[in-house]
Amino acid sequence: MALLDHVLAACGGLNRWRQLNQFTIHVSMDGDFFSRIGKAGLFKDMVAEGSTQSQSLQLTGFTAPDKCALYQPDRVAVQDLGGEVLQSCGNPGQAFPVQNNEPWDDLHLVYFCGFSIWNYLTTPFLLAQPDIEIEELEPWNANNQVWRRLRASFPPSIVTHCREQIFYFDVDGLQRRTDYHVMGTSVAHLSWAHQSFCGIVIPTLRRSLLRQPDGTVVARPALIDIEIFDASFE
Repeated sequence: MALLDHVLAACGGLNRWRQLNQFTIHVSMDGDFFSRIGKAGLFKDMVAEGSTQSQSLQLTGFTAPDKCALYQPDRVAVQDLGGEVLQSCGNPGQAFPVQNNEPWDDLHLVYFCGFSIWNYLTTPFLLAQPDIEIEELEPWNANNQVWRRLRASFPPSIVTHCREQIFYFDVDGLQRRTDYHVMGTSVAHLSWAHQSFCGIVIPTLRRSLLRQPDGTVVARPALIDIEIFDASFE
């Protein structure tokens, strides 16, 4: 069986995924990245509602319980719970990635958190899209476990961390790591504690760590920690 076929089957199956239109998760995001930009603790109780078919996401509880954020590739916004727009920006990708000396504002974070969460929740099914090129690489030994790997090349039409990424899957076909570059940083994004929600299997714990040139990771500090408390698909 081809690796991607094995992975898709392990996560619920492509046929099941194509029956779905949206996901909802209760999620926390924190870590050294948020501390460095002065936003620690502001993303620890959010509800993310997104489309399974297109890059569209709403984050309720974004920076405060009475605010929500709207993400699409061509527009981001922050609004109150009554729908009044507080901030908005068209073509947010033109201001991303943020330069080293430039402060992050809430709209930068809507864009970053929006495309990140959407990519996390739609992978590995995203990799089955015909305009994404995939190639299996040699296996990787991870603490005496053999993880199979896929290199994926993303088209410009999909907003993601970088155009080329490497995905690692364990013997059960579950995603355990992703390597990519973002904002000039080499990242190893680890994932574990997989659970099934509505027939779709996702990791409920994720952690982004610095990655060294030989592929090893720097365990501390965690750049970003993500915990999913609950999820549903429909």
